Amino acid sequence: MSLKKHVQLMASYNQWMNEKLYLAASQLDEVALHLNRGAFFGSIYLTLNHIAVADTIWLKRLSANFLPDSGLPDSRQFRDIHRLDAPLFDNFQDLYDYRIEIDRILISIGDLVDEAMLLDSVHYHDLKGHPFSKNLFSLLMHLFNHQTHHRGQITTMLNQIQVDIGVTDLNALIPSN
Repeated sequence: MSLKKHVQLMASYNQWMNEKLYLAASQLDEVALHLNRGAFFGSIYLTLNHIAVADTIWLKRLSANFLPDSGLPDSRQFRDIHRLDAPLFDNFQDLYDYRIEIDRILISIGDLVDEAMLLDSVHYHDLKGHPFSKNLFSLLMHLFNHQTHHRGQITTMLNQIQVDIGVTDLNALIPSN
C-alpha cells in the first residue's frame, strides 16, 4: 500500500470511529458526559475536547508551514491553543460539529498529499516554542494514533456505563486483496 493510500485509510478510519463515538456519547446527558471517570482528561467530554485540541494544533501547523497552498483552511482560521486541555466549546453539539469539520479536513489532506509530500519534512514549534523538523507521513500517523489512544479511553468509559459503540477495529475498513 502506498503512503498516500495509508493516509487515506487512516483518515477514513478516524472519521468512521469519531462518528460512532460521538453518536454514542450523544445518548448521554450533560452530567454523564462531564462526570470525572478517572481518565487522563477526566470525563468523556474533556477527552473528546482534548482530541479536538490536539488535532487543531496539528492542522494549524500543517496549514501554516507545510500545506499553505493546498486548499486547506488558512492557519489563521484555527484557534491559537496554548494548552492540551484548552476548552474549545461550552457544549457537546458545538464540539461535535467541530469534530465533523476536522475530520472533513483530514480526509481532504489524504486526497491532497502525494508520495513526495509525505516524505518531506514539516518544520514547526511545540507549545513550549521548541523547534522541530519531522516527516509529514510520520506526523500524520502520530495524529491518527493519538486519536486512537484517547478514543480507546472513551470507549472504555462508555463500556463502563453499558454504552457499546460496536466494532472499533481498523481491520473492518482494510480492503480485501
